[in-house]
Amino acid sequence: MHIVDGALSNPVVIGGAVVALGGIAMGLKRLPVERIPAAGVLSASFFIASLIHVPIGPSSVHLILNGMAGLVLGWAAFPALFVALLLQAVFFGFGGLTVLGVNTVLIAAPAVAVHFLCAPVIRKGPARRAAVWGGVAGAASLAMTGVLVAFALALTGDAFVPAAKLVLVAHAPVMVIEALLTGAAVMLTRQVKPELFMKEAWG
Repeated sequence: MHIVDGALSNPVVIGGAVVALGGIAMGLKRLPVERIPAAGVLSASFFIASLIHVPIGPSSVHLILNGMAGLVLGWAAFPALFVALLLQAVFFGFGGLTVLGVNTVLIAAPAVAVHFLCAPVIRKGPARRAAVWGGVAGAASLAMTGVLVAFALALTGDAFVPAAKLVLVAHAPVMVIEALLTGAAVMLTRQVKPELFMKEAWG
C-alpha cells in the first residue's frame, strides 16, 4: 500500500512528513529499551509481509500487519514501521524517499488508533475473546490505512479520485486475511507472552 514518489502534491508530502516526525518523536519517547526487541520483530514482520504486493495504479495491495504492531507497541509503531519503510524504499524501491513521511503516517497512524481502541480489551479476559478483538484490530487498521491512502490521493487532485476508489475496493479481501492472521497472532501471544499487551509496556 505504498504510494510512490511523484504521485502526491507537495503540500500533502510536506504535511505527511511533519506528522510522521511528530509520531516518530512520540514513539521514541515511549519506547523503553526492553521493548526494542519486540519493535524489531514487528518491524521485520511488516517488512516481510509487504514485500509480496500487487500494484494497483499509484499504490499497491499487500499484507501489512500494522494492527499487530499497534496492539503491542502503541505510539512506538511509528518508529518501528518507519524503519521498515525506509529499508524497503532504499533496497527495493517500494514507495520512495520523498513520500516516506506520508507512507509512515498512512500505516502507523491506524496502528496507533487500533491500539487505543482494542488493546484495553485484549489485555483482559480469555484468549479467545482477545483473538476476536485482535482480528477486529487487524481488519480495522488495514481499512483505515486504505481510507487514508484514498484521502491522500484525492487531496492531490481530481485525476486521482478513480485510483482512490480502487484502493478501497481492492483492499476489501485483504482485510479478511489481515483479520485472521492478527487474531491468530494475538491468541498465541496471549498464551505465551501476555505481558506484551500490558499497559505499562507502552506508557
